[in-house]
Amino acid sequence: MPFLQGQFPHYERVAIDPSILTTSTTNFADDRAVCDNRQMDAINYLDLIRDANVYDVAIESPLEVANTLSARIGNKVLLKREDLQPIFSFKLRGAYNKIASLTDAELANGVICSSAGNHAQGVALAARKRGVHALVVMPITTPSIKVDAVRDLGGEVILEGDAYDDAYEHARLLEVERQLVFIHPFDDPAVIAGQGTIGTEILKQAGSEIDAVFVPIGGGGLIAGIAACIKLQHPDIRIIGVEPDDSAAMRDSLAAGEPVSLDHVGIFADGVAVRRVGDETFRLCREFVDEIITVDTDQCCAAIRDIFEDTRSIVEPAGGLAVAGAKKYVNEHNLSGRTLVTISCGANVNFDRLRHIAERAAVGDQTEMLIAAEIPEEPGSFRRFCEALGRRGITEFNYRYADNKNAHIFVGVQLSGGREEADALLSKLSTAGFPVVDLSNNEMAKLHVRHMVGGRSAEVQRERLFRFEFPERPGALLDFLNAIGTDWNISLFHYRNHGSDHGRVLAGIDVPETDAGKLEAHLAELGYSHWEESNNPAYTMFLS
Repeated sequence: MPFLQGQFPHYERVAIDPSILTTSTTNFADDRAVCDNRQMDAINYLDLIRDANVYDVAIESPLEVANTLSARIGNKVLLKREDLQPIFSFKLRGAYNKIASLTDAELANGVICSSAGNHAQGVALAARKRGVHALVVMPITTPSIKVDAVRDLGGEVILEGDAYDDAYEHARLLEVERQLVFIHPFDDPAVIAGQGTIGTEILKQAGSEIDAVFVPIGGGGLIAGIAACIKLQHPDIRIIGVEPDDSAAMRDSLAAGEPVSLDHVGIFADGVAVRRVGDETFRLCREFVDEIITVDTDQCCAAIRDIFEDTRSIVEPAGGLAVAGAKKYVNEHNLSGRTLVTISCGANVNFDRLRHIAERAAVGDQTEMLIAAEIPEEPGSFRRFCEALGRRGITEFNYRYADNKNAHIFVGVQLSGGREEADALLSKLSTAGFPVVDLSNNEMAKLHVRHMVGGRSAEVQRERLFRFEFPERPGALLDFLNAIGTDWNISLFHYRNHGSDHGRVLAGIDVPETDAGKLEAHLAELGYSHWEESNNPAYTMFLS
């Protein structure tokens, strides 16, 4: 039975309106008309997938029912457990299929790749299996757990640059210098076909009962292979890509009609943090992918918790994308009784990141809200405020004296009724005479302010507040401070290591009005991603 037949009409590609990108879901399916060239390409890809050589290193990963999650959202959710592969990621499929397709003469000098983690491990394992040397170029910021994993598999590691793009450029230079074969992480037919074997397994394990498959997207190799495999055999099954809302390169490319490069990508789901998708993966996604849905960090963290509760396994942020997308899709379209496959693509997560994931999961699942409130600085006001909250669980309660008239409090409140309960609580507090602001979607409040509620010295009169991101590595914080310079006084500073490849800083800078232009020019020259937060209510209520 077609999935949601009649509710989601197919659109011609040329008719895509860029204005739809203001919403979280975008439809890209065309009318599926088959021209001679497309038919030839499609048949070739299905053959490539059927002939792919992956099982020398990969397992046929299980397709498991997420019983707890399924019951909660009223749809049957299946988890394709690629996190159970020998390197805890699907990436070994494509890497091995590519290397297995090369001749001994081509492999005489070895292979090379650039990667921040999972692809590197796939190439190292595949090269060891084939008995050839693997050189892997990784950014300096790559977590040690991933670097060590590549070395343990026999790969030679070179650390170069602060980001993947730097590592990629260096790898392409070494490819020529040492006459090595470059193994692309996604934009190669052999790699795409290797990933496409997941689609073959899904059809074998679940068959035509599937209504939709949710697939994470980075460069597009995974979804391109799965989509081609499934759509050519079961065109009524919907293929829905899931991207972080701050790294939606495929969504933007499909809307533009050609691959585009993002100016900035988010750092949380590092496994899919790709500025530009592949040319071939773009072409296949335009042919076979029905929709793209985007999710935020909190929704991804909530999905990681969902997977843990059903499997007792912890996936990496990219591994939680598909479940996050399925949950959001079900909620937006009020679905019930459907069978939804989600790809748990990997589990290479640093232990240090679990603290951040746990903090954000409750907000993402709307089981916690963060509130900023103003209460009178008088006896009994705390008690009256708590009475207005009712007998809800309090996850945190931060207070800072403001003046002799009012006090500001930062409160985390447990919820059981989602957004509806949150709105009712805000209304109740306001009616009770407490000015209140919902900070649940305020990134600065969640990253910094909840850990540093305080005031500002009377001596600081011209403070401007900025949030920065910079590559995280030994000495990075000192490098950042040196780059900021000594022309202005830093009046507020908060840094917290989140176990990721980028550091995050909140800084207040005391700037005379006459220096405003000079400061802005200096920040632009630094090259660090930054956002001004001087008017953020989390700042004005608690830190100013």
